[in-house]
Amino acid sequence: MSTAIPISLELAGITKVYPSAVALNRVSLGIRGGEVLGLIGENGAGKSTLMKVLGGTIAPDEGRIVIDGVERSQLTPAVALGHGIAFVHQELNPFSNLDVAGNVLLGRELRRRPFGFIDQAAMIERVRPLLEMLGARFSPSTPASELSLADQQLMEIAKALSTNVRLLILDEPTSSLTLAETQRLLDVVRRLRAEGVAILFITHRLAEVEAVADRVVGLRDGCNAGELPKADITRDAMVRLMIGRDLKQFYSAPETEAGPVVLRTKALRTQAYPDVAVDIEVRRGEILGVAGLVGAGRTELARALFGIDPVRGGQVEVDGKRIETGSAPAAIAAGICLVPEDRKSEGLFLDFSLAQNIVMPSLASIAQAGFVDRKAETAIAEDFRARLSIRAHRLDRPVAELSGGNQQKAVLAKWLGLKPRLIILDEPTRGIDVGAKAEVYRLMRDLAEAGAAVLMISSDMEEVMGVSTRVAVMRRGTISRILSRAEMSEEAILRLAVE
Repeated sequence: MSTAIPISLELAGITKVYPSAVALNRVSLGIRGGEVLGLIGENGAGKSTLMKVLGGTIAPDEGRIVIDGVERSQLTPAVALGHGIAFVHQELNPFSNLDVAGNVLLGRELRRRPFGFIDQAAMIERVRPLLEMLGARFSPSTPASELSLADQQLMEIAKALSTNVRLLILDEPTSSLTLAETQRLLDVVRRLRAEGVAILFITHRLAEVEAVADRVVGLRDGCNAGELPKADITRDAMVRLMIGRDLKQFYSAPETEAGPVVLRTKALRTQAYPDVAVDIEVRRGEILGVAGLVGAGRTELARALFGIDPVRGGQVEVDGKRIETGSAPAAIAAGICLVPEDRKSEGLFLDFSLAQNIVMPSLASIAQAGFVDRKAETAIAEDFRARLSIRAHRLDRPVAELSGGNQQKAVLAKWLGLKPRLIILDEPTRGIDVGAKAEVYRLMRDLAEAGAAVLMISSDMEEVMGVSTRVAVMRRGTISRILSRAEMSEEAILRLAVE
């Protein structure tokens, strides 16, 4: 880690205009060494563009960048790195053919003289203390291909810390971390602050901002929305700064009475937990929340229900009829749809257009003799873009260009065309802003009130209690208990999750 002179950085009047939109409009902020600055805003508020300006990958059209008293009109990646500005990006792109040490020290490999061969032992010893500080459960010699999403996130943080870092920019650093890993990361942030490192902390998890930030700057529609000193940093104040209204008004369960059972499992045994059985019922018109600690088997249950993973025993029924397990086509034919946790790698074809992604499951209905009716494709996609308020300038652009919240709505739109009987949502608001969260909650309620059964897996306790009709708490692969709304509390859910 760095022992360099603390940084002083000011952005003043930063403006960036694209042909279709004003991304930044005279945005200003400052940060000093030994300070944690929380940067908040909805997707599309301008945070990513501002980070690209700081990283030197784009040049602002107007404004000044002042680092250590030296004014610049723009940065380059080399200049940013030379000033000790390091990034941990939300989107992870590790080199899977390298081990952890190779990824962390990529481009800065340690070599043996005189021939310049890579000194693998020295690299491992250089990286080991960083992983220990982060509480990582993997070693420097672990192949990157074997790491989970959470472990990849920790590896990227170790990579940033291995540089001469003076300003560490963390973009959604905890989106893939467990609660324990998140706490360790926040401890690292506090330790770096004490050593004089400046931290720019960008996240939609406002409780974490409240825990570590010394100041908060909000962006809205590409402009400064305001600033909060430490004494005024509360979750409600930050939400108002971001969207101009309270989020609590969006928390409500479906108003309709739950109807007949749509999904029933009998002694279902997943691959992850073959020795325990899951018995669960989801009714028409309800949102059944599934809570539990990471590793409790929630995602494994979703994958088994959708037929992605084979089951080790038991059966699944939809509307009283037993369906074939271990078959996604059979699950889809029965009316089961899954919105996965990792929308980028499992829910979308990122290089395909928004229209193509939306109609993908329904291609058979708009194709003749193997040719897709493009007019029908456009009409369907336009309908869902309007219904779900998907912010996209063009239907024919790659879905990769959309924000996280709009990508999540694209995954939902893809399945809504099939009019699902049961829709499973695994961490449906992971990595999206509070405004998009409110829209996802509305869509879930609308689905339930239209007669669908909704199974929602979430690690956000407030979310689970706010939108669920009932909550099933999972522990070690099975259901500890199902709580009614009257029985729900954070204490009750956590007790059932850990007992």
